Amino acid sequence: MEFLTGFWAEHWVAALVLLGVVAFVAGFVDSIAGGGGLFLVPGFLLVGLPPQVALGQEKVVSTLGTIAAIRNFLKGSKIKFGVALAGIPFSLIGAYLGSRLILWVSQESVAKIILFLIPVGIVIFLVPKGKTVKEHVLSNFALYVLIPVVCLLVGFYDGFFGPGTGSLFILAFHYICKMDMVTSSANSKSFNFASNIGSLVAFVMAGKVAYILALPLVACNIAGNHVGSQMTLTRGDGFVRRMLVISMLVLFVSLLVKYVVFA
Repeated sequence: MEFLTGFWAEHWVAALVLLGVVAFVAGFVDSIAGGGGLFLVPGFLLVGLPPQVALGQEKVVSTLGTIAAIRNFLKGSKIKFGVALAGIPFSLIGAYLGSRLILWVSQESVAKIILFLIPVGIVIFLVPKGKTVKEHVLSNFALYVLIPVVCLLVGFYDGFFGPGTGSLFILAFHYICKMDMVTSSANSKSFNFASNIGSLVAFVMAGKVAYILALPLVACNIAGNHVGSQMTLTRGDGFVRRMLVISMLVLFVSLLVKYVVFA
């Protein structure tokens, strides 16, 4: 199969099954707490995809997989359209610029950058999320200045690397906009989807996407997003916070494996 190398090129069915499980788990976690890419990127690297292709592949899976979560949150009336409209253009622009920069860097350097940034993504999970707060009316400054700036910066990070972006958006909404955790998680999806689109455009233009491999993984990721977002709506803030902790522990273990395999 295209882009697979070594052992995995000869055993592509096993690689597909492994990545299918990873894509489902990534979608499940991403719909709840963000950070699904911290499962996907190491998974793609483990089966031998080149670093830039691994990042591009993660964008394809995450972009389409997020649709299921957005659909459920829209039905639950959790997404604020005024907030979304204020930040989506900046998420798109920031992600496109970040992806263009990482594509300019050599493959060898990208691998080292990924290894360095994975712990950064995990640290995001360690930041205290605080207690649930009641929502209040957003000021014009927050709506037209803070949200666009946050979306531009987080979008750039999403395009340059990606994993942990959802958590960054959740934190920003929780502290800057004073939204409860469930509403923060829901609104982060619209911005994460926009930044995924901006980044995906750059990777597609550079030919860093394996479409045949992506299609079955998208289905698995959509299933994970659907299950996770449904559980978020029914179980509330406490469930979101528990999933943040669990995902952090799982990601830390995957990081240790990553260092051993690619040391």
